[in-house]
Amino acid sequence: MKSEIKLPNPIEAFIRAINVRDANAFSCCFSPDAVVKDFGREICGTKAIQEWGEREVFAVNVTLEVMSAAERAGQTIVTVKVDGTFDRTGLPNPLIMEHCYKVTADKITELTCQLAVNS
Repeated sequence: MKSEIKLPNPIEAFIRAINVRDANAFSCCFSPDAVVKDFGREICGTKAIQEWGEREVFAVNVTLEVMSAAERAGQTIVTVKVDGTFDRTGLPNPLIMEHCYKVTADKITELTCQLAVNS
């Protein structure tokens, strides 16, 4: 992560949890009623999000490299370079994504994962 980018604590903790492979810390970043929107799917609640993380993040060794961050319309938009051992069929190389976060009371309440506009 670039040192000049200061992210809200729950987002920083989320990215760190992924990069150090800490599934427990990952789950703690979300509010109980959080929603993850991942390529047209909606994953609701911490139990479902934890299962999604185990399957789609930790099982395929995902890592995130923060490239930029911005505040826009009540969200923190973080552009990340994604790496891991997942199937890359049909994906751009490098895989650059936008993670759009809503944070309330120091927890992630919503995360939308999408390809970056210029990827």
